[in-house]
Amino acid sequence: MSWASRRRALYITSIFLFFFILIGTPIAYKILSVPETCFDGIQNQTETAVDKGGPCLLVDERYLQPHAIMWARGFRVRDGTYNAVAYIQNPNEGAGVESVPYHFKMYDADNILVAERTGTMYIMPGGITPVIESRIDTGYRIVAHTYFEFTAPLVWKRMKNRSTAITINNKEVMLRDDLPQVTVTARNESVDTLNKVSFVAVVFDSDGNAFQASATAIDQFVPATTENLVFTWPDPFTSSIGRVDILPVVPPVLAPVSVK
Repeated sequence: MSWASRRRALYITSIFLFFFILIGTPIAYKILSVPETCFDGIQNQTETAVDKGGPCLLVDERYLQPHAIMWARGFRVRDGTYNAVAYIQNPNEGAGVESVPYHFKMYDADNILVAERTGTMYIMPGGITPVIESRIDTGYRIVAHTYFEFTAPLVWKRMKNRSTAITINNKEVMLRDDLPQVTVTARNESVDTLNKVSFVAVVFDSDGNAFQASATAIDQFVPATTENLVFTWPDPFTSSIGRVDILPVVPPVLAPVSVK
């Protein structure tokens, strides 16, 4: 290579380096100075998956204990009308689902679909979340089997179960005008007002099989107050009562996390 060619190459290289430094330095600084977050699409901080685990709101499902649909059943209210209930077991104390769609299907003894109902529900952390759909019209056909399924993936987040702040006391089963009735007192032990609180009563026989259910709701449950709850049914029970579950159901709240 001639001296002139070497000089031209050196000149071109110098120009290239000048612009590379002039343009590349601000870009590199911007990239390297961007703080790590739970929304950057990168597994950083102490995350166990991309934007999951560590300090992030989203939970890495691989580290969760499996949830389960314990059972789903239909309960006759009157001829042609049923309530459908499912028990969802979530053993994870600090993780829940904010919202997920579901589907109930009810079949007769010949496995013919007689009714169905869809809805949206949350899953409370660390316990049982009952899902109930009331007054389902079956066209006077008898329900023999009830199935329940979630119809979208479950998105697990760090959540707090507020239903644990509610205590249930003075449970009593009685007959009024020959019709069954369950009464209890519920108390909000927390310092917060709980909104959209529902209570699901499920009646089991001595073998542990659920055979009837009912629900009631409170729009606002003020702190340090007590509510008297009454659950009734329009017809006598056809089985002897073994136990009655009274489950408070409260929308869970997102747990605070330290997000950079």
